[in-house]
Amino acid sequence: MTSVLPAPTVPAFFAEAPAILVHDALAEFLGAADGGIVEYRYADAVKLAGHSCPTVAGAFMMARAALRALYPDPRELPERGEIRVDLRERRDAGVTGVTGTILGLVTGAAGDAGFRGIGGRFVRRDRLHFEQALASGESRFTRLDDGRSVEAALRLERVPGDPRTAWAMSRSLAGAATPDEAALFRELWQDRVRRILVEHADDPDLIEIVPVSR
Repeated sequence: MTSVLPAPTVPAFFAEAPAILVHDALAEFLGAADGGIVEYRYADAVKLAGHSCPTVAGAFMMARAALRALYPDPRELPERGEIRVDLRERRDAGVTGVTGTILGLVTGAAGDAGFRGIGGRFVRRDRLHFEQALASGESRFTRLDDGRSVEAALRLERVPGDPRTAWAMSRSLAGAATPDEAALFRELWQDRVRRILVEHADDPDLIEIVPVSR
């Protein structure tokens, strides 16, 4: 007898978050996407990270803001795989590794284990770097075709969490939370994520973008 697994469900607001459209020449070359056009949604970032949190949401929106600054013409899609990403902190410092993973998903930038390319084209490796000197932001995005570059800084304090979140989290981590308390924690946690993605999607105070002089 074949068992039927339950359909996966995610919070409804995931679908309300802005999507990021890019052109991926490798995907077009290999027939993985019609015309090479790929859409990334917040749910894709969650699947990669394995969880939904302010860091994952912030990194996703930081990638979106940086790409919009680098490719201001709405008729021109960002070229995934043709962008270098630099981060100020070490890979294992705080949430930097998570941030780098999400930025790599959207931009195609990868570290030394990334794709080596085909016939000298479509290289993705050595385009994601940590412990880099930045002027003001926590990450830098550089177009490899023309050298244009922007730095981005994420200000998550712009979207504070509910004061009850820390209490509810500690109760849940200790295994002492009642079902209602555990549900409250999840609700409060994801509500902050929702506000980052939906209510503050275009908030310049949440993500500061600064062009880098060449």
